[in-house]
Amino acid sequence: MELSLRIATTFLFATTTLVSHAAEKPASLTLKDLQGHKVRIADLHGKIVVLNFWATWCGPCNAEMPMVVKTAATYAGKNVVFIGVSVDAPQTQKKIPSYLTGHQISYPIWTGATDDDMKRLQLGDAVPATAFLDQDGVIRSRILGQMRPGEMEERIDWLINNEQGAAPTPVVTHLDK
Repeated sequence: MELSLRIATTFLFATTTLVSHAAEKPASLTLKDLQGHKVRIADLHGKIVVLNFWATWCGPCNAEMPMVVKTAATYAGKNVVFIGVSVDAPQTQKKIPSYLTGHQISYPIWTGATDDDMKRLQLGDAVPATAFLDQDGVIRSRILGQMRPGEMEERIDWLINNEQGAAPTPVVTHLDK
């Protein structure tokens, strides 16, 4: 009886996990790259995606950026795509090229993001904010505010390892109040 109960409980847990995972919808975001071409998260299906929202005028973004650049280089060639998503308004977008050069950013940059885009992705309305998407385009984790050392790697490694082991905290908030 006890073994049957454990088997049934395990089956129920596994089935519930699979159903809830399958019911989650892929994130949706369509913006423009630096050349003005339309870009979409949906086009990155099959890859782990790190969406880092930032702005040229944001102090915490400036402090966080060297860590993001270093982590992007570490995961190059490992089916992980880093996308820098600028929330700069049209009048400050002209600062983006020098910002990229100054921080040695070589991964793709998307422009035109708004507070509404961030809210739709459950990232709040403050930058920096980062979303970690699995290979199906579903957001698995979010960091609101300036990331701490190791937080990106913990989430990326968990996704690379097919979500095995203890899941990282789904939402981490490092925003000053």
